[in-house]
Amino acid sequence: MTPRPNFDFIARPYQVLEYLTLGRRLERTRLHFLPQLHSARNALVLGDGDGRFLAQLFATNPNVHATAVDTSAAMLDLLGKRCAPHSDRLCTRQVDALKFSPHEDARYDLVVSHFFLDCLSETQVDELVQRFAPALSPQTLWLISDFQIPSGILRVPARAVVRALYLSFRVL
Repeated sequence: MTPRPNFDFIARPYQVLEYLTLGRRLERTRLHFLPQLHSARNALVLGDGDGRFLAQLFATNPNVHATAVDTSAAMLDLLGKRCAPHSDRLCTRQVDALKFSPHEDARYDLVVSHFFLDCLSETQVDELVQRFAPALSPQTLWLISDFQIPSGILRVPARAVVRALYLSFRVL
């Protein structure tokens, strides 16, 4: 089994690195559906990184509580600082999502995994869904953002950029 990624080393420069490589595209992607999340009450956020999405979710939805799961202590530290005004609605867990077990009374109506599932194999994604299914309400919305290689003329440069990003993360 391969070790889980640990982003402690790039936690502090993560936002700058993201903006230098892709501008604000990833941020716009993360926040695109934010207006549709106003009815969420209990969110499970997988690998939010430095907490930029979660801070916006808290700011736009005063009724949501969230559990943020990440393997990186440094990322969770940044997330906690960014979300400090809403700390009474935040629970953080430093654990591999594949090993995280929701509290038996938990009922999530929102699961968020921005640029996260691509770190897992198809089998691991299936395992993750099976693990969380008992804690999801029937109306749960699972918000997923991920890279997509376009067809046509942009396919080759897009594939090169995405591969370079993955290589950079592996090296770092």
